[in-house]
Amino acid sequence: MTENKTAGKTISDLIEDRFGLPTEDGRDMPAEGEIAAILNHRSHRRYTDQPVPDELLRIALAGAFSAPAKSDLQQCSVIVVKDPEIRRALNEQINDPWVTAAPCLLVFCGDNRRIHKIAEAKGTPYPNDHLDAFLNCAGDAAIVMATFIRAAEALGLGCCPISVIRNKIEAASEVLGLPDYVFPFVGMGLGFPEREGWVSLRLPPSVTVHSDRYDDGDVLAEIDAYDRRRDAKFSTPKEKYRMVEEFGAPDFYGWSDDKARQYAVPQRKNLAAFLRSKKFNLG
Repeated sequence: MTENKTAGKTISDLIEDRFGLPTEDGRDMPAEGEIAAILNHRSHRRYTDQPVPDELLRIALAGAFSAPAKSDLQQCSVIVVKDPEIRRALNEQINDPWVTAAPCLLVFCGDNRRIHKIAEAKGTPYPNDHLDAFLNCAGDAAIVMATFIRAAEALGLGCCPISVIRNKIEAASEVLGLPDYVFPFVGMGLGFPEREGWVSLRLPPSVTVHSDRYDDGDVLAEIDAYDRRRDAKFSTPKEKYRMVEEFGAPDFYGWSDDKARQYAVPQRKNLAAFLRSKKFNLG
């Protein structure tokens, strides 16, 4: 078990830890309960060798599938990967250490297949085979994934989403035997944390929360200030700078530098073609 990082703190303290900015919101509220757990969320990438009991996994999944679902369509499926050969095959394609490092591996999928089968069985037309169908599936998968993380953490487990599964989405789909109208949304490493993760500093609500109408007039100045706050808490070592040959090694390398360089390289350009191969109509 990891130590309690919220003992003696208030909700205000946790908000300050998360955003790096002072606030009086929640100053009189002890850091307890669900909101404290949400504010104190950390990803976990190192796990003990202790296997995840099947009962705990079933409970976490029951919690995950208690999440809201668009129009009650429930368009998410989860593959629990137990077979070591399937894990090995996935890792050969994805080449990510987290695929094999975690005691338990799950893959959250968008699943539009069930509603197609229901419509066929009931003899009703299905005139909604368009982009919104894909969007609904992706939304359901994201909500189930996020709720699973909360459920797992409540049970003393740690998680780390693995989005790189989409880097080789065709191969991952084939290894997992995913049929038409089903796509892998994200992988998930799960286990008992070897050590506590860290609280990742987030963009401030002044950037992400808008009043009545969208307004990003000050966004670059806000992001620059965020870069400085984040760097003061945990700076990126020079050996982890991206694309140094192309863009150099600046004296200051902030979050925005890292993300700009990350997206300076094409990623997953084959996604639309893959989804069409799974019979999703993106038109």
